[in-house]
Amino acid sequence: MLYLMNIFSDGGDFFNLFRYITFRAGGAFFTALIFGFIFGNPLISFLKRTQENGQPIRKDGPDSHLIAKAGTPTMGGVLILGAVVTSTVLWARLDNPYVWMVLFVTLGFGLIGFVDDYKKVVMQDSNGLSKLIRLVLGFFIALVASIFAMILHEEDLSGHVAVPIFKETLFNLGWFFVPFGMIVIVGAANAVNLTDGLDGLAVMPVMIASGALGIISYAVGRVDFSDYLDVHYVAGTGEILIFVAALIGGGLGFLWYNAPPAAIFMGDTGSLAMG
Repeated sequence: MLYLMNIFSDGGDFFNLFRYITFRAGGAFFTALIFGFIFGNPLISFLKRTQENGQPIRKDGPDSHLIAKAGTPTMGGVLILGAVVTSTVLWARLDNPYVWMVLFVTLGFGLIGFVDDYKKVVMQDSNGLSKLIRLVLGFFIALVASIFAMILHEEDLSGHVAVPIFKETLFNLGWFFVPFGMIVIVGAANAVNLTDGLDGLAVMPVMIASGALGIISYAVGRVDFSDYLDVHYVAGTGEILIFVAALIGGGLGFLWYNAPPAAIFMGDTGSLAMG
């Protein structure tokens, strides 16, 4: 949204900065970070009031967690999602389809996790959302995203998978790209969901991995960088860096409350979405 500020620029003033992805990515990072600091404590207080027993503590973790972590509220992923969506919508180009694609996937999995968390801790249903329904909904979201990705790519790239270390090599999967993409998306989401459990355990690797993916997206979205690195140019992917910057900022804002001793857990709401 703030990208439109560049219409006030004559090419040599402050407003010209809004044309640059790197400047807006920095803005998204700090916006998400401040969002976490502002709304963190009110959210924790609200969740403590609404959750009688907090998140169930997994018995396969450290013995100390069964006592020390009992009663810690969950669904803290709402804080991360709020920061990410607000910052991305504020700083990214809203006419970029890649921005909407990553927001769709993130919010879709976040909604699945939210329903699961809600049933577990608010309605005191230990089963939560059934695993089958979770997988079906997850694969549906991944199906839509994978088809969307094929449509967005140019004809010579659509349905292809690139392996950066092989430079120009492309593997043409055709429509098998769709099930491949579905497995990657659902697998990544559930991998982070399984990782979450200790204070700050999931959020740190997610920020590191997403940071690397954001840099790659920015590089392949620039003609000069992609040419220098000898990788395929994909127009428009640079805007994903803004989403990633917001995710890192929101993750750090959440980590402030999740680092030992954690005041809140992200729950499935956050772990599925961030995955």
